[in-house]
Amino acid sequence: MSLQSITLSAGGRFEETLPFRPVRIAVVTVSDTRTLDTDTSGAVLATRIAGEGHVVAGRSLVKDDVEAIRAEVRRLIATGEVDVIISTGGTGLTGRDVTPEAIEPMLDKRIEGFSVVFHLVSFESVGLSTLQSRALAGIIDGVFVFCLPGSNGACKDGWDKVIRWQLDSRHMPCNMIELMPRLNEHRTPAGHVEHDCD
Repeated sequence: MSLQSITLSAGGRFEETLPFRPVRIAVVTVSDTRTLDTDTSGAVLATRIAGEGHVVAGRSLVKDDVEAIRAEVRRLIATGEVDVIISTGGTGLTGRDVTPEAIEPMLDKRIEGFSVVFHLVSFESVGLSTLQSRALAGIIDGVFVFCLPGSNGACKDGWDKVIRWQLDSRHMPCNMIELMPRLNEHRTPAGHVEHDCD
């Protein structure tokens, strides 16, 4: 059966005749207890990213610490070798969960709809327990950043049902890939956002 123009369960359609454009995606696991060997959520994401034909541009692990998280995100963006960062972990409600506190102040723009859609698909899997997640997404210096919870199930839901489709250039009526060349409009080479009053 042809995939051309099939209707996706999450809405939209898939145009097989359009070219696929791989992007470079880094995976960052936020955890005080995991190692790269025991990081199953990061492995789930990396496997799925590569399986879709994208490039796993890096995989790292940082502690549940605001400055450590920010430093890793800054480092990845500074390389100029990533288009997307997906973090897993640290989005809950406990005192150790600080990923949103680390990332949100760094955002140039927040993607409000991501949290809404993530909770919709998460509700199908875990019911009202989705209230305990503070998943978020936005743009930092022209790089998309998605912050997912640390469970394997949440990573699967986030990637399979949301992020995957918006990072596929064949997803219609629109996708985030087509926006990438324009994310840094109105920015100086130093990364300063130009405002009307500047």
